[in-house]
Amino acid sequence: MTDEQLQQLVEQLSLEYFGRRFLHKAYFNSRLRTTGGRYLLKSHNIELNRKSYELFGIEELRGIILHELCHYHLHLQGKGYKHRDQDFRNLLAKVGAPRYCSRIEENYKEYKTVYLYKCVECQQQYIRKRKLDVRKYRCGKCYGLLKKVSESRKK
Repeated sequence: MTDEQLQQLVEQLSLEYFGRRFLHKAYFNSRLRTTGGRYLLKSHNIELNRKSYELFGIEELRGIILHELCHYHLHLQGKGYKHRDQDFRNLLAKVGAPRYCSRIEENYKEYKTVYLYKCVECQQQYIRKRKLDVRKYRCGKCYGLLKKVSESRKK
């Protein structure tokens, strides 16, 4: 599918589901990795992940477009366009758009690193997904110094 065909599809879905015209640009952005698409607040354009279309097909792409059009139309109307807003959730349900897109597994790390820290004073252990700077953080129990004990990779 080309960007021109995508633009036509977005315009068609906008009229069909929302009764409003889509007046901006819709295009594939190859740099999107973990999201199906995004609505840009400043330019009002919609960027879509080509990989979602290639892996999951046209129905997945239609769902992503409807989701992004919900952001688009609500934002232009001055209503709640964010994921947590009731206006957004109501419009998603009304047009049958998904809240989330299918996950593109290959873009996520296959292994997750787990860090284990231990308090030097009270021996309290802390398991973290992110690395801690032990010079900045202290034990929450006794305010003692933390020491990195191990770093392991899990599948």
